[in-house]
Amino acid sequence: QVQLVESGGGLVQAGGSLRLSCAASGRTFSSYAMAWFRQAPGKEREFVAANRWSGDSTYYSDSVKGRFTISRDNGKNTVYLQMNSLKPEDTAIYYCAATPARSPWLFSVSGQYAYWGQGTQVTVSS
Repeated sequence: QVQLVESGGGLVQAGGSLRLSCAASGRTFSSYAMAWFRQAPGKEREFVAANRWSGDSTYYSDSVKGRFTISRDNGKNTVYLQMNSLKPEDTAIYYCAATPARSPWLFSVSGQYAYWGQGTQVTVSS
């Protein structure tokens, strides 16, 4: 069982930055793939970024590529999402997700992830 707790959301002006954190419980964090998804009001939950369990591969949606960076610190059982050049359309609840190593791993599919955090609100004003 893995518990995920997100933090770091808030209100920021367009062009600003935020760093989200997701702290995971458990002793096998390094064997989990981690991802961030987001859901805006009235929209479906969408993939944002993912980090393979080995940490050597990262994946991004086209809408955030070049602006967001996912990283992990296995010593702290934490995954981060650094968000730069934020836009009003980035406004959403951001969720952290985790899955044990699996093959195949369809990193952008929410159903691949067994564990989810409660979400943290990110609001970008224009």
